[in-house]
Amino acid sequence: MSASADLAALAVQARDAVLAFDPVLGTQAGDHEHDDRLPDLTGTSVDAHVRVLDALLERIDGVDDLALAVDEQVDLEVLRARLAADSFDLSEIARYRWDPLVWDPASGLHALAIRDFAPPEERLHSAHGRLCAVPHFLHSARTTLKDMSAIHVETALLRLEGFDSVLDELAALGTLDAAAVDGARDAVAEHGSWLVEQLPQSRRDPRLGVRLYSAALWHHLDEELAPVQVLEIAEAHLDEVTARMRETAAEYLGESVHSSDIVRRALADAAERAVVDRDTVVPTIRLALDRSTRFVQEHDLVTLPDQDVDVVDMPRIHRGVAVAYCDAPGPLETAPLRTVVAVAPPPDDWPPERVQSFLREYNGDLLHDLAIHEAMPGHVVQLARARAADTSLIRRLAPSGVFIEGWAVYAEELLIDRGYAPDDAPRAHARMRLQQLKMQARATLNAILDARVHGGDIDEVGAIELLRRRGFQEEAEAAGKWRRALLTATQLPTYFVGWRGVRQLIDDLRVLHPDWSDRRLHDLVLEHGSLGPRHLRAVLGL
Repeated sequence: MSASADLAALAVQARDAVLAFDPVLGTQAGDHEHDDRLPDLTGTSVDAHVRVLDALLERIDGVDDLALAVDEQVDLEVLRARLAADSFDLSEIARYRWDPLVWDPASGLHALAIRDFAPPEERLHSAHGRLCAVPHFLHSARTTLKDMSAIHVETALLRLEGFDSVLDELAALGTLDAAAVDGARDAVAEHGSWLVEQLPQSRRDPRLGVRLYSAALWHHLDEELAPVQVLEIAEAHLDEVTARMRETAAEYLGESVHSSDIVRRALADAAERAVVDRDTVVPTIRLALDRSTRFVQEHDLVTLPDQDVDVVDMPRIHRGVAVAYCDAPGPLETAPLRTVVAVAPPPDDWPPERVQSFLREYNGDLLHDLAIHEAMPGHVVQLARARAADTSLIRRLAPSGVFIEGWAVYAEELLIDRGYAPDDAPRAHARMRLQQLKMQARATLNAILDARVHGGDIDEVGAIELLRRRGFQEEAEAAGKWRRALLTATQLPTYFVGWRGVRQLIDDLRVLHPDWSDRRLHDLVLEHGSLGPRHLRAVLGL
């Protein structure tokens, strides 16, 4: 068998193994073979899957990479990195043993309810299988989970509160089996009561520690950067962004760059000119999507896919980590599905001062920046282009989060550089530039915070002070980011590392092709799927 045939066979076997182990991931990715199942995350099942992954990695090591074309060599390395990261996560990080968020009974049902990939009766049949599996799934969670952290338990409890809303989504498709619904609802209630009982004794430190974090970051960035390098580069870039913010603030206010507290005052003034309330957060994102779409078309920045988009309130089952996300059709999906951009306004039970802090942070201008990132021409465009691209199974199975987030941060910068403004007021573009630079500082601080939190050299007081002082963030945003850093690991640096990789790659292409238009450059970058920046360089011969 040729090396190319070896690689093709490995790709199919890897897909089958990964998606059979995690059927919910399969549904989200667009493979519907196991839509009626929930994952088996018990120790026996996980150990068996790790053995399968390690066997596949051994076979990958045996492939004659010198006999492969460049594209195939890249695919081989992408597959190796993906399977090695999965094996490491399950065997070393082992969240299934201590993180109750892993034991999620709702997301697989939600995906069946909102994704119109098959007739309602077919999706209801699959949902019935998952509903029937919920009691055993959550019983397995209670026998597996040990030594949990309080913040993960609290967030899991918050998300369980949204289970009934998922049942309502399913009920909109047709009649549900009453016994299956009652059994699932009772199981969720029992599990919630158990988590409440466990909360006082959940004292695990959610931080990974230097050894595990360093290895996890290496696996998940797949950019050959050590944590100390990421930290050093990010800290240097933060100084550059701060200097640019001072210059922009001085221009906006008509003052000297040496004026006292000039950045914070400029941001406060800009926020007062773009006020939103709880009820207008989601509508503002919709308006921003329309405006940014017209801007991208008028300036011919990139070829836009034929992709419908819905902007919705974020389901409760997904709240507690991020303010917004893009839920696009999976890379393996063949049905013409809509993309959902979900946004979480401040909850009704927040005290007024926290709500106002949130709304100052997520003012109208920043919501425009968020719409650029999540939708146009950020995630919605990039993910739709990746799905439509003629790429390999491996690239669809193992999309790079670094590239995905990096493109979206680059898109923010691109539109502001080309003159985008949220409205037609005289200083609207300057206001928008302030918000984009603040978001770039946020992306940079994400990387710094992740490294320092999981490296263990910063506490909550220090983290919030850092985010407020260097990132000019509101109290509510800084507190939320501290929570997110504890709840996750290695995802926050993808914004900065990805932006840096995408930006440098496009800058190099501009030098090589000074006569190329924006659209030609961006189309080239997007036509290879969601490929990590270092791998995309290899494919493009840079």
